[in-house]
Formats: sequence, C-alpha cells, structure tokens
Amino acid sequence: MGEMGRLLVVIGLAVAFCGVIILIAIRFFPWLGNLPGDMRFEGQNYKVYFPLATMILVSILATILLNVLLRIFRR
Repeated sequence: MGEMGRLLVVIGLAVAFCGVIILIAIRFFPWLGNLPGDMRFEGQNYKVYFPLATMILVSILATILLNVLLRIFRR
C-alpha cells in the first residue's frame, strides 16, 4: 500500500508541474492556443475547443528538446 501512495504523490506532482508549465507558457506566448489550425465549435448550450495546431507545435518542440537533451547526456 505504501508504494501505491508514493506513486499517487508522484503522479500528482507531475500533473501540478505540467499545470505550472502551461500557465507560464500562456503568459509568455499569448498566441498559444489561438493558432489558425485550432478548432472551436460553439452551439447554444455547448462549446468544444480542439487545439490541433497547438498540439502539433508543442509535440514538435518537445521532440526536438528531448532529442537534444538525450544527445547531450548520452556522451
């Protein structure tokens, strides 16, 4: 049971860290989330937002950053 508690704490800290990163990114890059490929559907009683272009951009940047870090620390 103690291992599961530790795992939940680690997962919670990881989620909180991701939330902080998102808040910082929005502050420094206000256009993030409003790119031309982001889809927004609004009806009378609902709103659906799907940031497709933002997700692709973040994925490409994260891939480049992780590859650079792996090459630096592999040596």
